Amino acid sequence: MLIVVVLLATVVMRIAIVTVVAYLLLPQGRFCPHCAGEMTAIRNRFFDRVLPALQRRWCVECGWDGVVRRVRSAPPHSFVISRAARS
Repeated sequence: MLIVVVLLATVVMRIAIVTVVAYLLLPQGRFCPHCAGEMTAIRNRFFDRVLPALQRRWCVECGWDGVVRRVRSAPPHSFVISRAARS
């Protein structure tokens, strides 16, 4: 029984390592990895709900399409008026 648990644990660790490495090898952002042009997002409800960290994109310039890591965008800047500017 112990041998089965050890072998199962090694298989699970291999799957986890391969998944992490594959995720890190994916291109990140909205720019094409081939031509550096801006890509268009392809919306898919099922894909967006199952894997929210990934996004499908298509490059208009060179035609590359594939999965990229989704970039967390910064919240919109709020404009704060300082006291010196109000006077």
